Amino acid sequence: MNNHDKALDNALRAAALDYEVAPTTINKIPAIPSPHAKGHNCKGQCGQPGHGVYDATSDPAHVRRLFALAPKAVGYLVSCRGCLIGLDIDRKNGVDGYATLNRLAGEHGFEIPRMTTTVFTPSGGAHLWMTVSEGVTVPNSVGRLGPGLDVRGTGGYLVGPGSTGRNGEYTFHPKLGYVEPQPVPEQLLRLMLPPPPAVRPQRRVIPTTADAGTRALEGLVNVVLGSTQGSRNDRLFWAAAKAWAHVRDGHLAAGDVEAALVSAAVGVGLGEGEARRTVASAGRGMGVPA
Repeated sequence: MNNHDKALDNALRAAALDYEVAPTTINKIPAIPSPHAKGHNCKGQCGQPGHGVYDATSDPAHVRRLFALAPKAVGYLVSCRGCLIGLDIDRKNGVDGYATLNRLAGEHGFEIPRMTTTVFTPSGGAHLWMTVSEGVTVPNSVGRLGPGLDVRGTGGYLVGPGSTGRNGEYTFHPKLGYVEPQPVPEQLLRLMLPPPPAVRPQRRVIPTTADAGTRALEGLVNVVLGSTQGSRNDRLFWAAAKAWAHVRDGHLAAGDVEAALVSAAVGVGLGEGEARRTVASAGRGMGVPA
């Protein structure tokens, strides 16, 4: 059996367990090219395939159709929709995510689930599949928990076991095989969720100006919250530039602008570090020392 057929076979097994899947390339990215020009906001509403994780399905006929459209696919993604998330533990290039996770467990008093779905990666790491309560949104993050730990959160995806990457195959834990994902420990979940906006000293302005500035910031936050994948960073930069103009004019406090816009950006899936850099860059462009 070639790698394409093996990936399809494993994807169908996952679909039979009600996971939503779609084909991936050897680089672990969605295998079907987008039918749209760059910068589009379509998440599959057009009815055509080529929307990455939004193509994912548990319908076996649809899975077969997607793989037929991706003859070079050698793997598949598992969508983190609903309650599923993943913890990606890296062990490579001198970084040991296991050591980081063990340190966090000791510092925050939680136990790492041992009997949860565990997929070993070719580099010596692992993906732990876990669940959160209905309605909880966990942002994707890279290294925010610590060196070697990435979070595949709501709207992200995991590489399915039986997939082939450039460095080898993704496999179930040989002693466990497939087991049901277990809930994320509460203390670990708290670390995965974005921190509340920092409370910083505010510059006092006259009430009418403050009210106008607050309304303006609320509107700009809504611009960021309404953004979609492919436009999130551009909208964040635009909103931040507008907000920094209010800071420069004395209508808003710099701390309020940064906290509100970064929190909104993280809420729609941008990494916290990337969001802070974008907000700061917009401030410099407006002549404000962000």
